Amino acid sequence: MLAFIGNRALLAIPTLIFISFISFVIIQLPPGDYVTAYAAQLRHAGEYISPLQEELMREQFGLNDPMIVQYWRWISDIVLRGDFGYSLEWNAPVSTLIWDRLMLTLAISSASLVLTWAIAIPVGVYSASRQYSFLDHLFTVFGFLGKGIPDFLLALILMWLAFAYLNMDVGGLFSPEYQNAPWSFAKLGNLLSHLWIPLVVLATGGAAGLIRVMRANMLDELGKPYVETAYAQGLSEARVVWTYPVRVALNPFISTVGWALPALFSGDVITAVVLNLPTTGPLLLQALKMQDMYLAGSFILILSVFTVVGTLISDILLAWFDPRIRNA
Repeated sequence: MLAFIGNRALLAIPTLIFISFISFVIIQLPPGDYVTAYAAQLRHAGEYISPLQEELMREQFGLNDPMIVQYWRWISDIVLRGDFGYSLEWNAPVSTLIWDRLMLTLAISSASLVLTWAIAIPVGVYSASRQYSFLDHLFTVFGFLGKGIPDFLLALILMWLAFAYLNMDVGGLFSPEYQNAPWSFAKLGNLLSHLWIPLVVLATGGAAGLIRVMRANMLDELGKPYVETAYAQGLSEARVVWTYPVRVALNPFISTVGWALPALFSGDVITAVVLNLPTTGPLLLQALKMQDMYLAGSFILILSVFTVVGTLISDILLAWFDPRIRNA
């Protein structure tokens, strides 16, 4: 087991180096740079800067340096000093911008992930053990609707219902009076009153898909001889189902840790934009639009680290749950 973990951890190091370089290059592939995007934004607002001013800005930001020099300056500062660079658009340290939004992002994403699993696992198990029952058909309809309705459309529907029928503030995570207020029990209560819409939106699509996966895996396991043997030994249905087949059927859930961790960091970008959530997703989208290379590159690097770490955790958990994997 230790050798298995060691091999996976060693593979993670060159993977992260490669991803960081490729990400930095891809961000700069579109024509122009941050100054070009900034000048275009000013022209759209009716303001202008001269070509000389543009060139001075490029010199100030180090954009005229070769790409490999820019990458080395950025990555060496991260590794040696923990400095993710300076956001050209926001005129602020990248780490400050990211950490300011990280707490709310992790809170929303973690809660939605827990809610997704809390719905998908028991519902999937029930649907498989009661195949073709009324509730199985009902959950199947829910699964198709949940996967078929885009998250942003569901968000708009829930916002309209909350505003029209529940007389609630919609959009954002706080009412205007609590937006910049210090944390208190009243502000926490206001957050919870706004939190249900993004939780329902994010959990619906995820739970709908995982219910189908859990049901399919359980149906495959319930027909195997070891389950029939367990029943023949006089074990109760609940003990047979939850002790043996469920453990094997959970493998897909464990394997999703690889993308669940970066999702905790980034959140659902489109849903966050529609709901006006102060999370990291919209910040990443804006950084990519403006070619703010240090902010966008740092986001992608952190997402890559979360992905690699999540994949490593998935491999370890899968090997622990299923000995066939670690012996493969």
